[in-house]
Amino acid sequence: QVQLVESGGGLVQAGGSLRLSCAASGIIFSNYVMGWHRQAPGKQRSMVATITSDGSTNYADSVKGRFTISRDNADNTVTLQMNSLKPEDTAVYYCNADLTTRWTSSRSWGQGTQVTVSS
Repeated sequence: QVQLVESGGGLVQAGGSLRLSCAASGIIFSNYVMGWHRQAPGKQRSMVATITSDGSTNYADSVKGRFTISRDNADNTVTLQMNSLKPEDTAVYYCNADLTTRWTSSRSWGQGTQVTVSS
């Protein structure tokens, strides 16, 4: 059973930084593409960043140059370093783990962590 536990959210002023972490258990971590999504009030959940097992990354245009995703396959953790935060980054941030095989695909979610950026 996949378990994803996020930590590191909080309140920060615009221009500040936060570091989110996600600890995964119950999976063969290196088989999964890991990522972060976010959901602001009244909006759909959207992709923030993803990282493959070999370290290839993808970012939403709105966070390119400000956020960095990384993973530690030995520690089963994925991290999102968020710099130059803006009020529009305020959202609940969710860690996700994606597995794709020849026969099926699945996505698991963490419980989410709140990030609030004040102006």
